[in-house]
Amino acid sequence: MMAAKPLLGKVLRPCSIALFETHISSKLFPISSVCVQQIREKSRSPKYVVRPTTRRPWHVRKWTTKQDASLTSENETFVQDVIKDQYLSPSPLKEGPWERNDFQNGTRRTGALALKLGVIKQWTNSGKSFYVTLLQILDNHVINYVPPAQYSAYPSHKPHHAERFGLQIVGALSCDPRQFSKAYNNLFVKAGVPPKRWLTRFLITPDAAVEPGTALSVNHFRVGDFVDVQSRSKDWGFQGVIKRWGMKGMPASHGVTKSHRKMGGTGGGGDKDGIWRGKRMPGVMGNRLSTQFGLKIWRINTKYNILYVTGPAVAGVPHTFCRVKDTVLPKKCLREDRSENVPMPTWFPEDLGDDPQPEEIFDKDLFQFTEPSLVEETES
Repeated sequence: MMAAKPLLGKVLRPCSIALFETHISSKLFPISSVCVQQIREKSRSPKYVVRPTTRRPWHVRKWTTKQDASLTSENETFVQDVIKDQYLSPSPLKEGPWERNDFQNGTRRTGALALKLGVIKQWTNSGKSFYVTLLQILDNHVINYVPPAQYSAYPSHKPHHAERFGLQIVGALSCDPRQFSKAYNNLFVKAGVPPKRWLTRFLITPDAAVEPGTALSVNHFRVGDFVDVQSRSKDWGFQGVIKRWGMKGMPASHGVTKSHRKMGGTGGGGDKDGIWRGKRMPGVMGNRLSTQFGLKIWRINTKYNILYVTGPAVAGVPHTFCRVKDTVLPKKCLREDRSENVPMPTWFPEDLGDDPQPEEIFDKDLFQFTEPSLVEETES
């Protein structure tokens, strides 16, 4: 059914119900004869993306402009020793070990930050080849945990979440604290770890909270599980409509002059004339968060903390940091009936026991290069 149009066209096009409730409008137009234009898809998110131009007010300044140019080599060595002694000793604010709970339906664990290394080929036992992306979980530590009652007062809290989820702050790649501001270094005092190059947060349930200062490794995930990977796409800068949106452009000949790569008409006529918000036009391309859902973990390298996940579709150039967490897809997410040996809330070295940890863990359907590819059967 087509949407209804107002009776007076352009004069009453932006009107609302409140207009017809006035005394004058009720005399001019009876309520039974007025047809208001319908508004559809009002609750859905807009299809256009507004690129932020300012930093959010709750973000602290990260980098500092101060430099120790007057330090001698002996003083530099002394400063490095002081920094090592400060972070090698346990933090006085670190509490005792937290209680570990069992996995239940609805439990949401924390994720990790991974470095995208590249794409390689793998083969199944049947000989079918496919691409996998290598993600290295590099120097991850839990920085802080915000309980649901405290998180509900944050500006980023969504009302429909209520008090079901808390915040788990995770950082990756330790750096020299002299590179960062004092406000940024104070974020890591509770965890007792050096300042991290990258910080992120994950929504988790209270039964999966991890104590600040705990290290996260590749053993947090299992072979055969499915994960969601979020990263920033490659920044292409300002691009035209042909490269940005794949438009055809204008004809190559027959009177076209200096308009071969232009988009053509921008706005139609009639009642809906003008350029609507979200119109595909030239602009900045890329550098936006992109999430790939339900990627299977085919292989894990415990020596170098590398995950082998399905496909070459993880956004970003090599050495891009990615957020890796358990998938939210209903048919692939972790459940209580198939959650055997799930590390809760994460993997600890004491979980290994007396058994040696294998350097490589393969999926049962993935071909291992240590096995023969062809087996000759002899006739008896």
